Amino acid sequence: MKRVLKGAEPASFTEWKNSASDEWNPTYSTLQNPQKRALHNNLLLEQGFFCCYCGREIEASNSHIEHFRPQEQFEELSLEYQNLHASCLRETKPGSPLHCGHRKGNWFDEAHHISPMDERCELRFRYLRTGEIQPANSEDLAASKMIEVLALDIAYLNNRRQNVIRLLFDDEFITQTSEEDLTRLVRAIRSTDICDQKPFDHIIARYAEQLLSY
Repeated sequence: MKRVLKGAEPASFTEWKNSASDEWNPTYSTLQNPQKRALHNNLLLEQGFFCCYCGREIEASNSHIEHFRPQEQFEELSLEYQNLHASCLRETKPGSPLHCGHRKGNWFDEAHHISPMDERCELRFRYLRTGEIQPANSEDLAASKMIEVLALDIAYLNNRRQNVIRLLFDDEFITQTSEEDLTRLVRAIRSTDICDQKPFDHIIARYAEQLLSY
């Protein structure tokens, strides 16, 4: 999971919501362009065009507006900007499995969820050189549940993460790198503006943190 730092909602979305009257109340089902497009683009921009769950690169054509707390259960939050993110769609290959927001669907468990806005959400997970994802703590039921619900352990995502991890963390790098090098790497990624980050940079930082903790 990739942490999301929320900013301000687009002015056109705010104005549209404020246009409610005695005869009409704004609802997500009545949200149309250009306000919906502006909302979607704003979410993509603040996330650096990365999926809020898996962290892969996305754009308007292969992502959707995701309600973290599902609107079917939390209608009062359906237009709440803090509850809205951009999440990827299924891969284009026929028969490819759902993952992230569309896989999650209407699921929500107050006791076993991790929000992308949680400042420690990335630290709740660990990664193997194979690209596999696991809870950082084997007793973290919420982390296990999020991996399951979002299907973050499917082959497509494991392979993407494996390629990124092994490209940098080869045997030579792991043998020769120092704690200082790893610390600088983590700081560089964590301090880089979201618009300058690359897909799965958060996983590179997390893997370096794991090496530091050994």
